[in-house]
Amino acid sequence: MRGDDANWDDQRAFLTVLETGSLSAAARALGLTQPTVRHRVEALERAIGQPLFVRGVNGLAPTPEARGLAEHARRMAHASEAFRREAAGAASEIAGPVRLSVSDFVGIEVVPPMLASLRERHPRLTVELLLTNVNADLPGQEADVAVRMARPSQAALVARRVGSIPLGFFAAPAYVERNGVPETVADLPRHALIGPDRAQAYLAVLDGLSREAGGPLHVALRSDSHPAQLAAVRAGLGIGVVQVPVGDRDLVRVLPERVVHVLDTWIVAHEDVRRSARIDALFTHLVATFRAYCPDGSPGRRTA
Repeated sequence: MRGDDANWDDQRAFLTVLETGSLSAAARALGLTQPTVRHRVEALERAIGQPLFVRGVNGLAPTPEARGLAEHARRMAHASEAFRREAAGAASEIAGPVRLSVSDFVGIEVVPPMLASLRERHPRLTVELLLTNVNADLPGQEADVAVRMARPSQAALVARRVGSIPLGFFAAPAYVERNGVPETVADLPRHALIGPDRAQAYLAVLDGLSREAGGPLHVALRSDSHPAQLAAVRAGLGIGVVQVPVGDRDLVRVLPERVVHVLDTWIVAHEDVRRSARIDALFTHLVATFRAYCPDGSPGRRTA
């Protein structure tokens, strides 16, 4: 294969087909026609001298060679996006796109109100919100800024600890009106709970709570999605674990002396990209707003 035979447009078409599973879906994602996407994939196959996909009953299946090339193409896609974001705004102007990586719960329930005040000060700033429960690759330029619930270990990152978010038990007012409020953990087996499905760390917490309660707990709805758990609690399906600042908005705190867990929270960015005015503006704003949102949990309080 000659190095100039494979261009980025062909590689981007290949990566999009790989991630979407079909030519038609890739064409929609790229804003191209299906024949154009097919021709670009075929051009890349000719350039490397081997097929990248085989057609099956469920669409296009990537070959082992395609899977091996995918990570290289993803890194190029991240670099291309980072280049686009940097080029879209002058270094001294707080304008243009900046990519923020957060968990799905934080991205839905916590961050949007914080961004409203940022937008008032910098109306030409555009935030691209990446919702993922896996740490984004900041050195690989998958995102510019991230909110993380653990201290980052990579030396090339700038990190600011902003506090700890306590998690507590909450229920909807309608649930409390129908079923009352448990006075102690021993009362929980008589209530409906919202809990995890397959996440082992959270299942272990539930098992420990069951042992402390002295009987099996009735989990009325199971989901590993924290936004789904919160929606179920708000719908009155049972008692669930919610970030205390979020639960305090519209829910009833149950067993208020009990802190189930505490999330140590960090705002993180790559040390190089903080030289960008727009990225620094988002980073600095999140540090301030998260410090107001998540003051450290009280020391010495019991956890489940």
